[in-house]
Amino acid sequence: MPVRSSGFARQGWPLAVGSFAALLAGAAEASTPGLTGEKSSFPPFDPAHFASNLFWLALCFGALYWLMSRIALPRLGSIMEERASTIGRDLDHASQMQAKAEEMAQAYEKALAEARKNAQGIAQSAREAGAKASDVKRHATEADLAAKLAEAEATIARTKSDAMGNVRDLGSDVAAAIVTKLTGQAPKAGEAAAAVDQALAKG
Repeated sequence: MPVRSSGFARQGWPLAVGSFAALLAGAAEASTPGLTGEKSSFPPFDPAHFASNLFWLALCFGALYWLMSRIALPRLGSIMEERASTIGRDLDHASQMQAKAEEMAQAYEKALAEARKNAQGIAQSAREAGAKASDVKRHATEADLAAKLAEAEATIARTKSDAMGNVRDLGSDVAAAIVTKLTGQAPKAGEAAAAVDQALAKG
């Protein structure tokens, strides 16, 4: 904030210049020899000038006091009050901004917590959906395997039945051939088949 120029600076300069000029004149008069050839003393220390010096001292002091009390100090006080009010406004604004920042931080933390909760819910739903899909796929695979197993068992049973039929026929032929070779007489077809069936039944 720029400091405003006071009336003291404008009105005090002529008085100060005048006082300085008077002192210089006194010093010059003291340093100049008198008509009698004797040196005169320095005017401020000359008893003959005490009254005038005291008068001008009182006048200058009164003028300076009046200028300071009426012009300089009130303006300085107003500047200090304005600066204090500006600092107070800045502090209030800073506290408001801090409060807003804290509110925003709390809102961010709340949103983050809700996002984490939603993410956990989504992950749980995904796991449950994956488990359900896995169960469905597993059941489908088990059903497919059971069907293939049943088909394989049926195929094995048919193959076994066909093999046993072939064994029965082959056994009947072999038994008839053996009986014919041993006895020289061929047995009846039903007898050979019946003997083979009895042997297969006994294991």
